[in-house]
Amino acid sequence: MEFALSEDQIMLQDSVRNALTDLVDVASLRDCVDNQRSRHESAWQTMVQLGIPALLVPEQYGGIGLSMLEAALVAEEMGRACAPSPYLGSCILSTLALMHTGSAAQKQQWLSMMAAGNGTVGFAFTELVSGYRVTQPVHQQNGTLNGTTLFVLDGREADAYIVACDQQLWLVEANASGLTFTPQHTIDGSRPTLELNFNNTPAQCLPDANRTSIEQLLNAAWIIQAADSLGAAWKMIDDAVAYAQVRRQFGRLIGSFQAVKHLCAEMAADIEPGRSLVWYAAHAFDNAPDEVTLYACHAKALLSDAGHIVARKSIEVHGGIGITDDLGLHYWAKRIGQNRMLLGSPHDAHQRAMQHQT
Repeated sequence: MEFALSEDQIMLQDSVRNALTDLVDVASLRDCVDNQRSRHESAWQTMVQLGIPALLVPEQYGGIGLSMLEAALVAEEMGRACAPSPYLGSCILSTLALMHTGSAAQKQQWLSMMAAGNGTVGFAFTELVSGYRVTQPVHQQNGTLNGTTLFVLDGREADAYIVACDQQLWLVEANASGLTFTPQHTIDGSRPTLELNFNNTPAQCLPDANRTSIEQLLNAAWIIQAADSLGAAWKMIDDAVAYAQVRRQFGRLIGSFQAVKHLCAEMAADIEPGRSLVWYAAHAFDNAPDEVTLYACHAKALLSDAGHIVARKSIEVHGGIGITDDLGLHYWAKRIGQNRMLLGSPHDAHQRAMQHQT
């Protein structure tokens, strides 16, 4: 059996890669991070033109109706470019939540808007899935929310938020009464998160949501995080190899030194098994529901650890310049680091995989 990408999938990935390569460089990335912008505006508008916000949205709501595999391919290129742009929270998790658990009216209103790129919807798992402990965990009563949730994805400029709590999903509009937010400063400035505070805030229930649908959203999140880390890690490998081919030491290119050759080869060997794992996990999301949880856990765990190792070795190949702000490698290393811990650690993924198998 041959498991490979189709011509259309390769074309999609190449189009996103070429667009982001032209638009996002270290200088523009640094500008977004330093000024705490949640998106690279030119890159986001180009993503809208390519139909990325509409990727998973059904055609009846103005979307393209593609699968999680295409979404993972796009995520890989987002990670490769370290693109400051809403994707995981709005284009993936909120879209899937509305598609599978929203009412007809909610789908028509929000999916149509999101597919056209006219707005975004942030997503918060809260402590129900993430395991984070806060002093005021979110709870609902009579259609209102109270409490605090951390690490809200794609929330800075969102028009609404979907919040998972009490085994349910709730949609809160950004201008709802009693809703306040505080920007969070995490290691990855390319994808800033929020702290949301609810004080008797009115919320709409997504009627078909339950614990199973929330678990499936976590599977999607881990697959996309793994794909993002895959792209970021390969970018760091490519940079290390390119540097080794031009940097001279002791009168020789450092790429001719056995130690440097071994580092580059080890990085490729560490990360490449993750590619097929991410592809299959994404394929299983739509085609093998009994397998998706296990493979999402494996993808999250492997790419988290392998990406961390690649980030360290790539910086080592660059020597002292590798840790400088001018070079910018730290942006990719921090992105991999946040993917590793956000929404669960590799240990959490291993534990969940074991529970799924028992």
